[in-house]
Order: sequence, then structure tokens, then C-alpha cells
Amino acid sequence: MAGRKRKVQDLAVATATHTESGLPLRRNQTEPNCGASPAKLKSQQPLLCESVQSLEPERSHYFNNNEPQRRLGQDFFNQPCISLAKAFLGKVLVRRRADGSELRGRIVETEAYLGGEDKASHSAGGKRTERNTAMFMKPGTIYVYPIYGIYLCMNVSSEGEGAAVLLRSLEPLQGQPAMRELRAARRKEGAWQLKDKDLCNGPSKLCQALNIPRCFDRRDLASDTEVWLEDDQNTSPPKPQDIVSAPRVGIESHGEWAKKPWRFYLRGHPCVSVVNKEAERRSLSESVSYNSIC
Repeated sequence: MAGRKRKVQDLAVATATHTESGLPLRRNQTEPNCGASPAKLKSQQPLLCESVQSLEPERSHYFNNNEPQRRLGQDFFNQPCISLAKAFLGKVLVRRRADGSELRGRIVETEAYLGGEDKASHSAGGKRTERNTAMFMKPGTIYVYPIYGIYLCMNVSSEGEGAAVLLRSLEPLQGQPAMRELRAARRKEGAWQLKDKDLCNGPSKLCQALNIPRCFDRRDLASDTEVWLEDDQNTSPPKPQDIVSAPRVGIESHGEWAKKPWRFYLRGHPCVSVVNKEAERRSLSESVSYNSIC
């Protein structure tokens, strides 16, 4: 019994010593494997690197148990298309890269595509194809599609058959140097250096800057580990008078549907892709009238 008790005490001391060193104790390990061969020690190196990487400051709060969870879950996406398009404004899109660093941008501009009778939508008339399948999946599903054969656009499905929201512009918040490199890879050599406000001020630009690939199509924004949405803890949600409703961009061939005011952006924000002064005056007038009635 005395010998067994001493073994237990030795195990406790070894565990405490290893824990103080800052490294996790693996099962059945009581002390560092000093007698291991160089090849075996080399094979264990990635494990140690992962431990160090977990302390990187740019890791998401969502993956840090010591921080409050800010990630938006399924309930957020369960709303009609126009409501979701407005609700996106002011939220933070996060892209976690392979090295654990994060790129972040605040959403400042969106467009709603309702599907069904919306002739400007990829799902107009309920048409379902291999390309637009994500639009018919549960709310919060990512829909990535190519334009002009070389650029990509990111959408998120909402409630409603075939309805989705296009993310048009972001305000860069974190990782601007990396965003600038990603954008430069698709620009002509010798082009001028992009300002922060120009990094993500367009649907294909934000996909380049955040490295959103085509394979993200049909992923769940509510649960994915590489891209997700968060509340912005540093700013208050936009008020109704802060949101401009304007016609959508680039769909002029769709007649009356091109005039629907289903593009939404934050008034006066420098990262908005296209400013519509007439729509701003109208939205402000409607907001003033509404407030006077209330």
C-alpha cells in the first residue's frame, strides 16, 4: 500500500509540473518524453505549435471559452428576406483563415432578392437549378455564385421560397493588410494601393478581400467554423433613419423589378458601393413623417 501511495503522489507532482509549463497533459503521460527519438519528437511538433497558436490574439471570441459568445445563430436568420437584409446592416462578417487569423468587416450594404415573382432573382418563378440550390435551403445557407466568369458574390438564404440576401459592401475592421494582399492578387501589377474604404465596397470585392471561395456555397453561416456572423459590440444597431432604401444595382433589364427599393445601406457611410441621393432624401423624409406620427 505504501508503494502504491507513493506512485500516486509522484503522478500528482508530475502532473502539476507539466501543467505549470503551459502545455496540456496528454492521457497516460506523466512526464516529457525525453528519451524519444528525434523523428518522434519531430512528429509531435505540430501538437506543440497548435498549443501556441491557440493563444493568438486574432482568434475568434466564438472559439474562446473565456469570452462571451457573440456568434449569431439560426434564430437570427429565421426572418423574411427584406427584414433580414436590413438586420444584416451593422453586423460583423468574420472569416477565419487556415493560420487561425481572422478577417472582419461590418456589413454596410445589402440587397434582397425575394424569389418567386421577383424577376431579378436567380430563383424567379420558383426555378431551381444546380447553381441556385442554396437559395432553397434553410435560412442562413451561404449562396456563392460567379459573375463574368471570374468574380464571386456571396448571398445568404432567408425565409421564403428561393429568397436570399446579397452582401454588397463591408467596412474593414480587422486584417486590412491581408485583405489588401488578397485584393492585389487580382489587380494589375503597378496599380495604386487601395484605401481601406475601397477594400470591400462591392460584392465581388468583399469576396476577394475575405477570400470567400466558391466551395463555401451551401455552407451554414450559423454553424460554419471558417465564416460566421457576429454582433458588433463596439457600435449600436442602426436606427430606421440610418438605413437608406434604394433600387438594386445592375438589374436594369428587369423592368419594374429594377425599381423596387430593396437595396439597403447605412446613410453616409464611406464604404457603400453606390450612393443614391434621391433615395436618401426620400428615405429621410419618410423617416421624419413616421417619427412625427409616433
